[in-house]
Amino acid sequence: MVTSPILITPSLLSADLGKLQEEVRSVEPYADWIQADVMDGHFVPNLTFGGHQCLRWVKTRLPLDIHLMVTNPAERIAEF
Repeated sequence: MVTSPILITPSLLSADLGKLQEEVRSVEPYADWIQADVMDGHFVPNLTFGGHQCLRWVKTRLPLDIHLMVTNPAERIAEF
């Protein structure tokens, strides 16, 4: 059995959006990726980052893990 390494991927949902960049910087030394949960209010009842425009503001050396919880993910992939 092959085991995968554990990755630490803090979610932007837990950040204070008023201090988003500061929050990202505070977890970078401990994280492998940064997760962005994109919700459209249809596929799931919650609404978060509506689109890629919000995520453009995030400056990080880490990869962004975009979690699309939207009704039409295939139509939204190119956006991200």
